[in-house]
Amino acid sequence: AAIRDAVVEGLRDGTLVAPHHRTRTPGVALVGGGPGDPDLITVRGRRLLAEADVVIADRLGPRDLLAELPPHVEVIDAAKIPYGRYMAQEAINNALIEHAKQGRSVVRLKGGDPYVFGRGMEELQALAEAGIPCTVVPGISSSISVPGAAGIPVTHRGVAHEFTVVSGHVAPDDERSLVDWPSLARLTGTLVILMGVDKIGRIAETLVAHGKSPDTPVALVQEGTTAAQRRVDATLATVAETVRAEDVKPPAVIVVGPVVAVGPPAAG
Repeated sequence: AAIRDAVVEGLRDGTLVAPHHRTRTPGVALVGGGPGDPDLITVRGRRLLAEADVVIADRLGPRDLLAELPPHVEVIDAAKIPYGRYMAQEAINNALIEHAKQGRSVVRLKGGDPYVFGRGMEELQALAEAGIPCTVVPGISSSISVPGAAGIPVTHRGVAHEFTVVSGHVAPDDERSLVDWPSLARLTGTLVILMGVDKIGRIAETLVAHGKSPDTPVALVQEGTTAAQRRVDATLATVAETVRAEDVKPPAVIVVGPVVAVGPPAAG
């Protein structure tokens, strides 16, 4: 603990990132902040945060990391960037470009990994078109780390040899959905659903309608890897009512499959 505290303090005051031979990363760094616990960001990601002049942070970017930043760093909440006639994502792209063109070192802090439902490539493409150099720092995806933190292995010998990660942001009956839910219902492995709390009722109905057993175990892990983490177990038949009764809120990772029953029982 003493070593960690010393490292954190060094990152906060800049003493660990100020050797004369080290040059700051130019342009913009898309940094995956991991699933929520600030200790789960990569060493490189933490170093780039400490070097930044500007940090544009997503709602799911670990907030404790922002408290470690030196006082001169400008922190911008991406959700509060005024976008007027622009789409919100376009306004974020413009903010990244504007600050980088001023010669400032910019970090775009995201939850999880920038390329797992994080629109990282959209931002990289916008920066490339503007001639802004961009560094991508992978992060630990919540799709595997949050189940693990809750005692759920996404694979297990003799139980599941595959896992599939999908977005539940768009409901199965929405014409915009790109997810092949009927095919997923036929898989025997683990299904991990991100951003699906609000749609889990319709998702469960669709999976059952296409052949998945209504008794298939389901776990919802809310605020995974943080002090507020809690796990709620159900089945496909009961998950919609369980979410309402237990007042499960985003962000939560949903795991569907027999691996849910492999580990120790849920402890809350």
